[in-house]
Amino acid sequence: MKAIEGRLQLSGRGFGFLIPSDPDEPDIYIPRANMNDAMHGDQVLVRLTERAELYGRKPEGWVVKIIERANARIVGTYDNRHGISVMHPADVKIAADILVPKKFSAGARAGDQIIVEITRWPNAGAPAEGRIVEILGHTGEVGVDVLTIMAAHQLPRDFPPKVAHAAERVPTTITPDEIHGRRDLRELPIVTIDSEDAKDLDDAVHVEQLANGQFRLGVHIADVSHYVTENSPLDLEARQRGTSVYLVDRVIPMLPHRLSNGICSLNQGEDRLTLSVSMDIDQDGRVKRYEIYSSVIRVRTRLSYRIVRRILAEADAELREQYAPLVPMLESMEQLAAILRQKRQRRGAIDFDLPEIKVLLDEQGRTIGIEKRLRTIAESIIEEFMLAANETVAEHMDRRNVPLVYRVHADPDPEKMAKLADLLRSFGQHIGAWTEVRPMDLQKALAWMAGRPEEKMVSTLMLRSLKQARYEAENAGHFGLAAKYYTHFTSPIRRYPDLIVHRLLNETFRGPLSPERRELLLKLLPQIAADSSDRERTATEAERESVDMKTTEYMVQYIGEEFPAIIAGVTAFGFFVELENGVEGLVHITALEDDYYRYVEDQHCLLGERLKKRYRLGDAVTVRLMRANPAERTLDFSLVPGPGQEKPAKKSSSGKAKSTQKRSLPQAPPEQKSRRKKTEVKPSAGKKSKYKDRRRKS
Repeated sequence: MKAIEGRLQLSGRGFGFLIPSDPDEPDIYIPRANMNDAMHGDQVLVRLTERAELYGRKPEGWVVKIIERANARIVGTYDNRHGISVMHPADVKIAADILVPKKFSAGARAGDQIIVEITRWPNAGAPAEGRIVEILGHTGEVGVDVLTIMAAHQLPRDFPPKVAHAAERVPTTITPDEIHGRRDLRELPIVTIDSEDAKDLDDAVHVEQLANGQFRLGVHIADVSHYVTENSPLDLEARQRGTSVYLVDRVIPMLPHRLSNGICSLNQGEDRLTLSVSMDIDQDGRVKRYEIYSSVIRVRTRLSYRIVRRILAEADAELREQYAPLVPMLESMEQLAAILRQKRQRRGAIDFDLPEIKVLLDEQGRTIGIEKRLRTIAESIIEEFMLAANETVAEHMDRRNVPLVYRVHADPDPEKMAKLADLLRSFGQHIGAWTEVRPMDLQKALAWMAGRPEEKMVSTLMLRSLKQARYEAENAGHFGLAAKYYTHFTSPIRRYPDLIVHRLLNETFRGPLSPERRELLLKLLPQIAADSSDRERTATEAERESVDMKTTEYMVQYIGEEFPAIIAGVTAFGFFVELENGVEGLVHITALEDDYYRYVEDQHCLLGERLKKRYRLGDAVTVRLMRANPAERTLDFSLVPGPGQEKPAKKSSSGKAKSTQKRSLPQAPPEQKSRRKKTEVKPSAGKKSKYKDRRRKS
């Protein structure tokens, strides 16, 4: 039988899957007994079992060769309490402990969070060994939990001295020479609209209504490429980082703060260098005329999402008076955003308006609240304007045959779409299996589910059924947006592909690319696109883990208490529930003690063999929190029986019986806003136990 190469992805429960290097090959199930000392993330060679029996419709195999190890350094907790020194890996996918010989323990204490460098890989049943290279701090110390996540994902903590020195040489003001040759827009009523605590303001906008009934939309983006020149220390570091990372308690910036919060941030009242896209848009949302040019702006007013929402959606009299000169423009923005959104909907763009979990921390970094937030009119305005600018720039560069980094979203897998069709049929929408699905089909399905209790769950599963958006040097369109051309242009402070797009735009302003330059770009851009996609996935995973960790930490105080919940996902080993505040956890199948339940995949439910009771997607249930493990970022619930079926309250992990009164978790006031990222519809990265839509700026 042929051997298949790929990356090993473990589940945390011992088994795993081979993700083949050839995208046309199906994933291969690898049982725990067939790992052959391979670890999560390793590049391996796998052979199929002789009968290639299907497990969840995936062929089964065993590891025959480890080609490349992935975990030269591992993060975890030091433990020497039982006469032997080991590290318990923080990543549950690395199931086995790492031995730490005493001579390599570096004075660590039990409970320290450490980084271990592997000195001997597991072999023939013998565990891996390693030496401690860094002690991050002790479990429970402020910030150590997030440092552990950063170390696990190899996220940088500081800028190298060479990069820091380069940043110090960047000026803090612009000169007349820098303004020369740019269009002067400093008299326009340009505003920024962002979260109240945002410091890296890379986009500003203005709108005016023309005599012919059209709108003129100006999107002005910080000209970061003016300061970050190609192959400079700042550029090489930005390329390596790929993106800013927004963890729950800190930002890891792509660029030093002197740039991201300083000369590149479009601060109110300060002259700033920008690239502008001016679009004349008709009442049907069509761009009738556009210009892209270098400019200088001076932001008239900094606005927040909260202020814009209260002016437009709530007609707040005090704020409308305070910002009276801007109110007509804001109302025009609202009209234009609605027109652009309707145009996207007509062509079939999918809009997953899923809530976002926000974690509120005190000064010591401890969680004091969790809230679930939906997109408001203010976020929608900026989202639509950024989408329009990104599409316009992408089409402009594509039609001129300029090499570019595109934002691509491939068509979905037909098999996953067929499963989604089965799910929708279980809710009463009778459709055939989708072998050639269009974005419009999914949009209609979402519209059909609107207002139903299962709406969010179906939206989430639909999102997870789509492929992940990525960066590519070839234009292949964007399925989710139903767009033929799409790139990322609007966030060069915190996304490297946007910086590349700015650099290439500035080059085209000076004239056609030379053949040598074109050849170099055609060689460089595919790797830049691939690296940027990898960095984005790492950032998304780290951001999600930091939120999950803090929400789990917050829920510890509620162990033993009952909550209303909705079934958010069903699997063969139980079902996931979502509480009112968006927090999720597992009701394991072993916690369903009244019957033997089996998983009915095409109905997305667990069915009791004897009583025929069903637990299906979207059902309302009452659950009791039994365990909360911040280190593993997991919550375990039990199901509370219905009326007449009550059981005595079980003891919590502290050994005390807690109140069983059903309660709602407290919500923070809406004005306490943390940073929100403006959106592109982007499928999440397939983590089965979580269903969060991580919004990133378009």
